[in-house]
Amino acid sequence: MPGTVWKGHLTFGLVSFPVRLFSAARAETVHFHMLHKKDLSRVKEVWYCAEEDKPIGRSDIVKGYEVSKGEYVVVEDYELKKIAPPTASTMEILQFVDSAEVDPIFFKSSYYVAPDERVSKPYALLMAALADTKHEAIAKIAMHNREHLVLIRPAEGGLMLHTLYWTKPLRGIP
Repeated sequence: MPGTVWKGHLTFGLVSFPVRLFSAARAETVHFHMLHKKDLSRVKEVWYCAEEDKPIGRSDIVKGYEVSKGEYVVVEDYELKKIAPPTASTMEILQFVDSAEVDPIFFKSSYYVAPDERVSKPYALLMAALADTKHEAIAKIAMHNREHLVLIRPAEGGLMLHTLYWTKPLRGIP
């Protein structure tokens, strides 16, 4: 089974249960390595300090936000975790929509939603309710350092989650 992409709780109303997301599809591409022409040895990426004009190690690198031209504020990982949105560990269902209401053109990436092995009854009840009523769930989740609007729908044997494009990036029909 593929590795877990996200782990947290799916919640709506007073119901909350643990779930995991697994990537449902992945693009297959050919990857090339950069080689030294002379002896075909692998080329390494070197981090370089422009101010000191010398290479530096990864341990000497910090994250910074540019507040004005050439002026930065350092941001630590623990600070980013403190300000993470609630959707970083909880996926909240915002509303239920009819299956025909969301055009598949809005689907960006697809994931399998799996219940935590310890708690599967609420998962099964949600899946059955969505299938019986021909509805899907709109929710918010934070993955890969971004908050996403998602659609959760019943599929054969489980629930599927699709991240959705926001309406602005879509282009009109030519």
